[in-house]
Amino acid sequence: MAATLDAHLAQSPDSEWPEAWYMTNSEESDPKARNRQVPNVAASVSDLKALGILYWKMQEEYQNSYPIKSVPWDPKDTSDPKLAALRDDRGYSYADIITIHRDHLPGFDAKIAAFYEEHIHDAEEIRFIIKGSGYFDVRDTNDKWIRIHVKGGDLMTLPEGIYHRFTCDEKDYIHAMRLFIGQPVWTPFNRPCDEHESREKYVEAYITKTENKGESEPPTKKVRNEEVPKPVSVSTTE
Repeated sequence: MAATLDAHLAQSPDSEWPEAWYMTNSEESDPKARNRQVPNVAASVSDLKALGILYWKMQEEYQNSYPIKSVPWDPKDTSDPKLAALRDDRGYSYADIITIHRDHLPGFDAKIAAFYEEHIHDAEEIRFIIKGSGYFDVRDTNDKWIRIHVKGGDLMTLPEGIYHRFTCDEKDYIHAMRLFIGQPVWTPFNRPCDEHESREKYVEAYITKTENKGESEPPTKKVRNEEVPKPVSVSTTE
């Protein structure tokens, strides 16, 4: 699992993670709006980690050292020691840099619409937001949308097989680096793709495991201020 690869360079503390919240259920709302529920329902860092998401805060003083666009861009050229350490730690050997803005991305509206289609990848998705801001939406274990507001300095990874989508926020500007292990993987697999190998791996690693954990915890009742397990009957018909 991806979390085991994080043994050398510790993730950022919870206080540095981007803000996240559960979205409204309306599909007619503006994708670039905040789309919070009323009242707001926050998604905690623990919620994000339980979905397999990893996060590091990069150093702001290096933000101006990256080109507007470079496809490819050699990650060995970074002058940021923290990014270099993460690159070596996790084996990122390929990168490119793009700027999502009407002045720098031909077919801007069509590209944004494509990014917002719900999909998975057959590899980990690694995104370093150099400048600007936008939203990554991810499905939780109950198939509800969580919106993560990423900004300059955020480096986040999404595990292989997680349903997600991306859009700019209302500023319509994001300068980002995409990193890969080995050859770059570009292909999105749009939902529905529950039978795709990568989706099945994700479900087994994160969703089924969570469900099994909940089932394995017996209900309790209090006796003289002490909690003891309540007996659970076991069916012999299964």
